[in-house]
Amino acid sequence: MVSRRRFILGTAGVVGSLVVGWSVLPPRQRMIPSSPLASARGELPMNGWVKIAPDGAVIVMLTKSEMGQGVMTSLAMLLADEMDADWSTVRTEMAPIDAIYNNITAVVESLPFRPDDPGTVKRVADWMTAKVAREFGIMATGGSSSMKDLWLPMREAGAAARTMLIAAAAEQWRVPVAQCRASSGRVLHSSGRSAGFGELAGAAARQPLPDHPPLKDIKDFTLIGKPLPRIDGPGKLDGSAAFGIDALPDGLLYASVRMCPVLGGTVASFDPAGATSLPGVRKVLAVDGYHGGTAGIAVIADSPWHAAKALDAVPISWHEGAMAGVNSADVLQQLARTLDSHDGRAYYQTGDIETALAGATKRIEAEYRAPYLAHMTMEPMNCTVQVKDGAASVWVSTQVPTMARHAVAKVLGLRPERVDIQVMLLGCGLGRRLEVDYIAQAAAIARAADGLPVHTMWSRVEDTTHDFYRPACVSRFKAGFDSEGRLVAWWNASAGQSIIPQVLERTYGLPWPFRDKTTSEGAFDLPYEWPNVRVAYAKVDLPVPIGFWRSVGHSHHAFFTESFLDEAAATIGQDPVDFRLSLLKRHPRHRAVLERAAALADWRTPLASAPPEPRRARGVAVHESFGSIVAQVIEASVDADRQIRVHRVVCVIDCGFAINPNLIRQQMESGIVFGLSAALHGEIAIENGRVKQSTFGDQHILRISECPLIETDIMPSSEPPAGVGEAGTPPVAPALANALFALTGERLRSLPLSFKPAPEWSCHAQTPDQR
Repeated sequence: MVSRRRFILGTAGVVGSLVVGWSVLPPRQRMIPSSPLASARGELPMNGWVKIAPDGAVIVMLTKSEMGQGVMTSLAMLLADEMDADWSTVRTEMAPIDAIYNNITAVVESLPFRPDDPGTVKRVADWMTAKVAREFGIMATGGSSSMKDLWLPMREAGAAARTMLIAAAAEQWRVPVAQCRASSGRVLHSSGRSAGFGELAGAAARQPLPDHPPLKDIKDFTLIGKPLPRIDGPGKLDGSAAFGIDALPDGLLYASVRMCPVLGGTVASFDPAGATSLPGVRKVLAVDGYHGGTAGIAVIADSPWHAAKALDAVPISWHEGAMAGVNSADVLQQLARTLDSHDGRAYYQTGDIETALAGATKRIEAEYRAPYLAHMTMEPMNCTVQVKDGAASVWVSTQVPTMARHAVAKVLGLRPERVDIQVMLLGCGLGRRLEVDYIAQAAAIARAADGLPVHTMWSRVEDTTHDFYRPACVSRFKAGFDSEGRLVAWWNASAGQSIIPQVLERTYGLPWPFRDKTTSEGAFDLPYEWPNVRVAYAKVDLPVPIGFWRSVGHSHHAFFTESFLDEAAATIGQDPVDFRLSLLKRHPRHRAVLERAAALADWRTPLASAPPEPRRARGVAVHESFGSIVAQVIEASVDADRQIRVHRVVCVIDCGFAINPNLIRQQMESGIVFGLSAALHGEIAIENGRVKQSTFGDQHILRISECPLIETDIMPSSEPPAGVGEAGTPPVAPALANALFALTGERLRSLPLSFKPAPEWSCHAQTPDQR
């Protein structure tokens, strides 16, 4: 008889061996989906990423959400180039939910490593995380990860299809494969014979899928690297492009919602009588707050106007909940007090920071602050759901179709496979559509519509006042210099909330016991080569709902770090560009980007003043985020009324190989305008749990009359592509703040930037006898 101990030990050994064996295997294939692709028009799938229509059209399966960043075009370019397709025949179609489309890169890059971290630990962690993400991850668009995630899979899919088409042609013509090649949607033989992809698709689909199809060398690209126009451009110009707000299934009803004005509050009571008697009104119902959202009242009616009008006729009383006494001003003070009591958990440290600071000839200190920010997407939150015959159909603009399906299934008590998600174009995502609160809410409302589809749309006011906000943050710095003016110590501690634990708790009900990289990204992962450094973060739990905002932690930490670095340069009388270059001796790509930006902006040439125009000055910042290095030089002025005006932005980016230069320039311009809007105007103020801002009238977005001249330069590179959608935003605020300091001698350390009396936490230099 086998003893219990021997059985347990033996079983553990077997399981351990299986785990070890699994861990050394490569991640599973990303070429064939679990179910065949739909082909309603006679299209034949070559693999999970591409189908060929009878007329030769190439249909690329889009697995990332198009929200203005151009991913529909750039991903199609990857596959079409390797396939040697005719670009004029390329179309896109949203892919179904399947594990082969899981975003592996975004999960791997959430690990708390620095770009400079070497060694086996990082490689093993990346490897294992990639394997887990392939099996248990989600389809998601975020973290500027689309190109990095699909740079190889899309190319391999195109190359595999090309190989199969060539093999099919060679088989039909009874010639060696080596005598055939593909070009512009046809397979050609050296004899001059040719056949279109549509003619060969049937035979090609029966060919075996090649394991490792040969990929093109960069020099052989015909589409990749070219400034091709956007595939989605014509539809957006003629109005045929369909966003979530454009879903029009038969029998459509409309719902308006009003949520508790205090974040997280619930409905105490309401009287539907006045609304139900109005024309066009179908139902009035209470809806819970799902996935971190806020509860409220919904009106279902025949038109959006009827629904919105009836909502005004519903008297509602509220239970305000835990947020009732929360004020954002108090939050910032609480974060500062947190740093008074402890220095936070170290994310990166090297050398002996305490000794270096104690022995410094000169030392400076400063405190920086950033407020909560809303996403303010152009298309407000909306979702259309039909619940019928034990299933649900959902039309929605979302960055996370897998999570959307699970959210709807949970609300309706359905199996996930009974929920069909149709991902529409997104009128901006910016991280807000990584959330599923509005989708679950729409499903709960549609459940009451007796099988008819319901389009639930938030007003701009509801959208602004019920967001998941960019966290507020307070950050403190100390820097020490030796007698020759060299920076010998860099100390930084920040305090704020943590995004990932909140997201996991409200989405899946799961804890997150690990470090959240987003809390300190842009602070602990800098390339600067200082000998003694400590960067830490103190997590503070608060009830304010927070989420991923464009460039996440980089959005405020870049402002903090690049501004304080400028302070350090000013303290020792060094030029800001030269000071940064002295700290980047082992980082040639960063140096090249910074030097290029300085040259294009004429940094070494003083700006001439031409009265009566206000005097201008320049500021600089360089920051790496999402794998891309961006340097910006901003030229700004301040008029007699102390109003800030930005005149010119020179932006240089090294994002690896540039897949489509047009799209990269567009995203840099977008990120700069977005960043300037936040730097000059962005703030969410909370009083007694209520968000004060409500529309674009009081949450100001940069107007076209305020927009500066933006010049973007893309560094040539043969490195794999890196993230672009978010990388243009982080350097904006510090470059502007540094320009304003150069102009006025006043250092602005709190966002949004404005000239007000200096706060009590202003920077001060210390000499040894003052300490």
